[in-house]
Amino acid sequence: MPPGHPQEAIALAKHLIEKHSVTPADDGCQALMIQRLEKIGFNIEVLNFGDVSNFWARRGKEAPLIVFAGHTDVVPTGPLDQWDTDPFDPTIIDGVLYGRGAADMKGSLAAMIVACEHFVTNNPNHSGSIGFLITSDEEGVAVDGTVKVVQHLQARNEKIDYCIVGEPTSTKQVGDTVKNGRRGSLGAKLVIKGIQGHVAYPHLASNPIHLAMPAIDELCKTGWDKGNAFFPATSFQVSNINSGTGATNVIPGNIEIIFNFRFSTEQTEQGLRKQTEAILDKHQLQYNIDWNLSGHPFLTETGPLIDAMKKSIRETAGIETELSTSGGTSDGRFIAPTGTQVIELGPCNATIHKVNECIAVAELPILTNMYENCLKHLLLTQS
Repeated sequence: MPPGHPQEAIALAKHLIEKHSVTPADDGCQALMIQRLEKIGFNIEVLNFGDVSNFWARRGKEAPLIVFAGHTDVVPTGPLDQWDTDPFDPTIIDGVLYGRGAADMKGSLAAMIVACEHFVTNNPNHSGSIGFLITSDEEGVAVDGTVKVVQHLQARNEKIDYCIVGEPTSTKQVGDTVKNGRRGSLGAKLVIKGIQGHVAYPHLASNPIHLAMPAIDELCKTGWDKGNAFFPATSFQVSNINSGTGATNVIPGNIEIIFNFRFSTEQTEQGLRKQTEAILDKHQLQYNIDWNLSGHPFLTETGPLIDAMKKSIRETAGIETELSTSGGTSDGRFIAPTGTQVIELGPCNATIHKVNECIAVAELPILTNMYENCLKHLLLTQS
């Protein structure tokens, strides 16, 4: 089949899945993508930081600049004996493609490349510019990937107008859900201090577990906000509690509690920190708290990008897409603060990070056409 044909996305996805790119490794995925992009006129910048592989590619010099963003790294496979197939030997069974990264997100990367190949071949003199921002650091600590590339672009005043992130957003069929924002993520490690002692002499000790529980109960019951039209209410969740020596007759000297806020645009990092610490102080606790902001919330309410993608999905699949801000964080959190309109669209996400990760083969040509049609609506002057 000719390069750029939608069915070509299946073959490219299989080539990408073959590579053992467990975060932060890339294992040659980006070299394969770069080779394809150079053939259709993209200028490439390899921007590696630490152990992380990144590249920036651009075709054209004029605005608007529409960028495809994504990651070549994948999560570990988990127990190999629980996989029905080798996770790095892409296998098609009954119309389903199995392999680590099939849905998250090597399938999307393949669809993006092939969509651009087909679009550029048919429209070599399109207006505006097309870019790619690709990292191998999304599934890991995410400090040397997209955030560093965005900083590099900002330093030379290179502005992204529109960005499509290839995260797997769909639920029952490809295109039924587009993410137009994500909640912020604020985590903390809280250490509450007590006095260690013998359980038979509690008057000579101070049990930090007992001290902590009323405050944690209040934090769990607090209504942080009511959310808004795009976001659910901010949530507080405790994920880990550790205390004690392991002995049954020792009152521990401290308790460590790890918790996380997923917060909407109704909240700020500073507001959550202030309110949390006020509750801890109210209970007269001795504590240390280390905060970690993974990302601010972002939202693209409306605009040309959402309009173009909605129209593309309608034309390709005959469905009306739903806008959503649910789920975890994505690298869109690093791109949106620059003023970029950001959305996410990818294949169905039912098996992401699971054993036997897979997508329906039929999804890839459909997703390819959605990406290409979006380019047409944004970059062809007659649209």
